[in-house]
Amino acid sequence: MRVRQLTAAAAALLLAAGPAGCSADRGPARTPAPAPVPAEPTATTGDVRPADRTAVRDGGTLRWAVDGVPATLNVYQGVASADSALLAHALYPSLFRPDGHGRPVPDPDYLAGAESTPPGQQPQVVTYRLNPRAVWSDGTPLSAADLDAQRAALSGLDPAYRGARPAGYDAIDSITQGADPHEVRVTFRRPYAEWRSLFGPLYPAAETATPAAFERALTGGGRPGAGPYTLSRYDAEGGQVTVVRNPLWWGDPPKADRIDFLAVPPGQRLDALDQDRLDVAPLTAAVDRAVPVASPSASTSPAASPSVSPSASPAPPPAAAPEAAALALRRAESLPGVTVHRAAAASLTQLTLNAARDPLTDPVVRRALTKAVDRRRIADAALAPLGLPAEPLGSHLLAGDQEGYRDDSAAAGSADPGRLLDEAGWMRAAGGGPRTKGGRPLALSLLVPAGSATAQRTADTLTAVLAESGIVVRPVAAPVESFLGEHLAAGDYDLALFSWPVGPSPASEQRPAYAKPRPDADGALDPGSNFGRSGTEEIDRLFDRAAAELDPAARLDLLQEADLRIWQLGHSVPLYQRPELAGVRTGVVGAGTYGFGWPRFQDVGWSR
Repeated sequence: MRVRQLTAAAAALLLAAGPAGCSADRGPARTPAPAPVPAEPTATTGDVRPADRTAVRDGGTLRWAVDGVPATLNVYQGVASADSALLAHALYPSLFRPDGHGRPVPDPDYLAGAESTPPGQQPQVVTYRLNPRAVWSDGTPLSAADLDAQRAALSGLDPAYRGARPAGYDAIDSITQGADPHEVRVTFRRPYAEWRSLFGPLYPAAETATPAAFERALTGGGRPGAGPYTLSRYDAEGGQVTVVRNPLWWGDPPKADRIDFLAVPPGQRLDALDQDRLDVAPLTAAVDRAVPVASPSASTSPAASPSVSPSASPAPPPAAAPEAAALALRRAESLPGVTVHRAAAASLTQLTLNAARDPLTDPVVRRALTKAVDRRRIADAALAPLGLPAEPLGSHLLAGDQEGYRDDSAAAGSADPGRLLDEAGWMRAAGGGPRTKGGRPLALSLLVPAGSATAQRTADTLTAVLAESGIVVRPVAAPVESFLGEHLAAGDYDLALFSWPVGPSPASEQRPAYAKPRPDADGALDPGSNFGRSGTEEIDRLFDRAAAELDPAARLDLLQEADLRIWQLGHSVPLYQRPELAGVRTGVVGAGTYGFGWPRFQDVGWSR
């Protein structure tokens, strides 16, 4: 389950390597693109040592690094974090879970079966058959009441409920018990194709049935869960959450006796692994945002020690961010008894073009820039230093390892970017150099997250690539704290480099990134989450039709048509999937990098 809201998108984009309406009347938006060749998923996401339960011993404790003790375990509250979601997967049910290609499949621990009425039959009714053994930790069986309360909290129909509003809940008309207490019938007011993404995680009705209950911080013990583990300790001040085996768990018995989730900042995780204080540690930020290390003589420089004579030789400058990241990765790979797992994350790094800023208001300029970007060179610069395949992306909506992925980049057209820029009036002198128009150079700012080595490598390569077409790019690094609000959402950039999460429900999850901006109450265009600020009615309709199309093949056709139109619009350029790294102690099974999925906590443990 990946909650799609502005805060979730911000969290993803700030790990980036780490979305004035514009018509298409000057471009080929209505021209069919060359038919791309559909591709099978290239590989499953994730890099996890498979859990052969017979080879995992019973007992033991795992120490797992998190950024901090989360303010809530309710992933639908605004203060929820990625750590909220991680812990929720150990403690609460999800009726479906994504497989290695992002396809939602029933979790038999909670769901014996689920079936939707066929395409064309109205109204759409989904019948869930809950596992009759599935109970909350107070002994109460999972029931229609839990699903109905969650629907009421997340549908947006009652404004007293605040927090995230994941797509799909507003499409539900009613939830009732079926033939017996374990059968649940969900009737939709309009067809909703991505219904499998609903009710994951699912919370007990007591936590969602009223606005007051929903707003409470879901922390500490004493509240019912329904996972393989239950809460034993929730210590925000001490930086630790401990889960232990759920005595009422009905599925495969958890292998580990307990898991200690320990708040360890990314910059301290390599030390903690080296000192045997952690067993599982996400390392993406630890490597990507590694702090440059000054030489030993820095401690004797005048800035570090007032007692040193001002005539002392200054220390050499610290290493640049990519060099520090390379050192951190080499250290991680050399730690004794630790394996570095790496994979492509379920997050698409893209270059977004601000269509509300001149000269990008001209769709011809946007298409030229889109064509000038060498995605393979950029992917190689970003991913190869991390030991990942340099696979460029060709879709705005699907990752390369998702079912139905295809490279739609040919939809941008076959015209040479230089010819397009000439057509738009941006000319280049015979000797080369930057293009100009009316004496003004074609110079664009590039917003990048500060401190990210992967973003810096990407920006450096992108700057060099676009310079070959006479486009001057000036990278501007923005701190994590201000990247979203002060720059991206405010439109204070020309080009922006960030990541956008991708999951099993692209029609509903990706639509906000490409929805045509609409006027707000004051008449100004409100881009919402469309940070590129370009869109069309046609693209919106394609997303809406895909979200309502119950035939999987027809739904995929609509999504791919939407992707073609986004390419033709010159909204953004997908570059690569964001890298994901984790350090796992030798002997730990079932842990690593998870891609679209999440840990099956009952299988995680120590090998025999």
